[in-house]
Amino acid sequence: MTAFALRGLLGRKLRTVLTALAIVLGVATVSGTYVLTDSINKAFHSIFYETRQGSDVVVSGKSAFDISGDSGVTAPSFREPLLQRVRSLRDVAEAQGSVNGEAHLIGKDGKAIVYGGAPNLGFSIANGASRFNPLVLVSGSWPKSDEVVIDKSTAGKEHFKLGQMIGVQAVGPVQRLRVSGFVKFGSVSTIGGATLSGFDLATAQRLFGKEGKLDEIAVAADQGVSDQALIKEIRTVLPADAQARTAQAQSREDSKETDSFISFLQKFLLGFGGVALFVGSFVIANSLSITIAQRTREFATLRTLGASRAQVLRSIILEAIVIGTTASVIGVFAGLALAKGLFSLFDAVGFTLPNNGLTLETRTVIVALLVGIVVTLLASLRPALRATRVPPIAAVREGATLPESRFARYRLPAAALLTALGFGGLLVGLFVPGLGTGQILLYMLGGALLVFFGVALLSVRLVGPFAWTLGWPATRIGGAAGALARDNSRRNPQRTASTASALMIGLALVTLVSILAAGIVSSFRGAVKDIWKNADYAITAQNNFNPIPIAASDAIAKTPGVVAVANVRAGEALAFGHKIATTAVDPPAGRMFNLDWKEGSASVLSTLGQDGAFVDKDYAKSHHLSLGSPVPLTFANGTKELFNVKGIFDPPTGGSPFGRVTISAAAWDRHVPDPENLYSFVLMRGGQTDANKMALDSTLKQFPNAKAATRQKFIDNQISGLSSILNILYVLLALSVVVSLFGIVNTLVLTVFERTREIGMLRAIGMTRRQVRRMIRHESVITALIGAAIGIVLGVILAALLIARVDFIVLSVPVVQLLVFAVAAILVGIIAAIFPARRASRLNVLEALQYE
Repeated sequence: MTAFALRGLLGRKLRTVLTALAIVLGVATVSGTYVLTDSINKAFHSIFYETRQGSDVVVSGKSAFDISGDSGVTAPSFREPLLQRVRSLRDVAEAQGSVNGEAHLIGKDGKAIVYGGAPNLGFSIANGASRFNPLVLVSGSWPKSDEVVIDKSTAGKEHFKLGQMIGVQAVGPVQRLRVSGFVKFGSVSTIGGATLSGFDLATAQRLFGKEGKLDEIAVAADQGVSDQALIKEIRTVLPADAQARTAQAQSREDSKETDSFISFLQKFLLGFGGVALFVGSFVIANSLSITIAQRTREFATLRTLGASRAQVLRSIILEAIVIGTTASVIGVFAGLALAKGLFSLFDAVGFTLPNNGLTLETRTVIVALLVGIVVTLLASLRPALRATRVPPIAAVREGATLPESRFARYRLPAAALLTALGFGGLLVGLFVPGLGTGQILLYMLGGALLVFFGVALLSVRLVGPFAWTLGWPATRIGGAAGALARDNSRRNPQRTASTASALMIGLALVTLVSILAAGIVSSFRGAVKDIWKNADYAITAQNNFNPIPIAASDAIAKTPGVVAVANVRAGEALAFGHKIATTAVDPPAGRMFNLDWKEGSASVLSTLGQDGAFVDKDYAKSHHLSLGSPVPLTFANGTKELFNVKGIFDPPTGGSPFGRVTISAAAWDRHVPDPENLYSFVLMRGGQTDANKMALDSTLKQFPNAKAATRQKFIDNQISGLSSILNILYVLLALSVVVSLFGIVNTLVLTVFERTREIGMLRAIGMTRRQVRRMIRHESVITALIGAAIGIVLGVILAALLIARVDFIVLSVPVVQLLVFAVAAILVGIIAAIFPARRASRLNVLEALQYE
């Protein structure tokens, strides 16, 4: 039976290849995800660990809690004299202090150089030849006073030359520095979209506003001194605002957020691989079912010759193992190409990631192979079991078909039960309180899988009316060929439903994503319009989300025509034992913002004073706060202060620029050493005019990383990042649509084999080759439209359930996008029909009439 199974595969090369393609794409997604994330992880770890090369211990500022990298606050700096005290210790061989921060290089167009969301890293280089310096000088020299070295990649992109004077902006206005050299970072081939700029210590301290301070001290021990012994000795001279870690521990601390991001990215991308494999399982099961139905007499003959049901089952399973293994091996290596494509995709949408070459781990190969083979086996079980039910007598029957399972009569109630259980799981995950994150994900994932299986089974009942309705245009356009196509779609509802279900899953997810995105955009637009009261312009960073120096808003306040500037600072603090998003505003905010006050009034914004605060409604409810309630805040530098609630507001659905707790900017600046603004809102005489905009732009030339925007432009800028994320999602979801496309191709090719005599008869009575192609094409489009119709409706239902649970999104159905998806389904149908239609039209009429 083994030889028989293998010969059968070789005899059906086209069908085998088409079936295998579905699993190849799914496995490639899994393999590509691991390759991508492993490559990123390796590059990041090279960066973090090479940064600490030569160091045994690192002294850094001590924060009261773990600070998020993009929170708006940083660990406190410490006073520079600590460096001399460390150097004077007995077991210290060498020590070097440094400062760092955000430093934007200014391009020839006068704008800050920003590549997507990548950081703009600035740091001091006290001694280029130092053992602590991870940079390699490519050309030029290490920086002296008022000089800068920049990374080779940025220099090449921006055509910078050695000796050229360029602008650099840190915490103050742009300063002009001379380019002394180009550098690269250790062994890493690319650091992604990040820019590097290095300065001598005094220049860096001036740029970052840290004169007389340091952020870190790198320490090397004398020979024979252990890291722990060195740390113990260093701690004897450390002030309260500093701490000491081993270089390895500091590297792990530095990479903590990156590791979390990579872990999230890996799970995120693996989810799309799972979707592709899930869709592929439908394609495999459907392809094998059709193939087995066409081989009824073949299996019956085997039974007649003495083959047992177990031998037939093993034969089909062996075929599945061979297909799954071969496809999985190809998929593993196709994943390398996919990983390279994903790097390019992230680069195209502005998320350029570090890369030090593709990394293929043993774990990747094992997991990808296991997943591909197991999915193929599971998908083949039902068709294999059906094959065992072929009776020997079928060998002598003309047109014998597979017998129905004894459980067939339970298919409809089972499908309804699966669907109901699926939606029940979703509702539990979304609305039952007290569940942990793992439980919520389990209920939602399990519920979604059951829903897709249930709807796929239920769709058998929908094929007839859907094919009749959606096939009506085909009868008008295609004439007799169109009418035959509609009838063919209804002839075998099980097959049509199974083929359409693969496309249904992909389009349901695409619809879900598009509705969520439309809801987020609609909610955000509504929130901005509700809150934005009298401001004429908003000042933000060039990339829309980075903080901007306070010096920029100070300069804006002196611009002719400016009546008031309201700043919003943002960061993190501890309150009631938990880290929360915290913001600060200054008095002019009372004139700019319109909030829905539940307690207090608009005057709260202007009268927070030294110890006032306002909170959002949900935070007040969860902590039982009311007017006058105390809120204890602990800041990153360890200082503590008690604030009193002066107001409670209800944020609009789309959110607000304010954190859980908001205090005055004056109080914030007492506790945050290097405060920055997230936004500044500007009120001007005359409102929004060309002259006012030109005045703001003129002032902001000193701060190229900042820009002025009207309310509409501010909204567009803020949601532009969402568009980039959506583009990534659509590309990833397109993989499942591509898999379903192969499913339609496969089904049509197999049905052409099945209907060879029928097509030959049609040709014999006068149907032209063009009409045959038209018939197959219309049948493909009808099948695709059935999948699209069910998928889009299901996607809308799933999105509505999710949005009902999420407070900050409103339901907004993007009708135009859904119509585009329907048109895309038609295109998928047309493309899928090209090869099968050509094959059908080229059948030799005489041979087709004799085909069995």
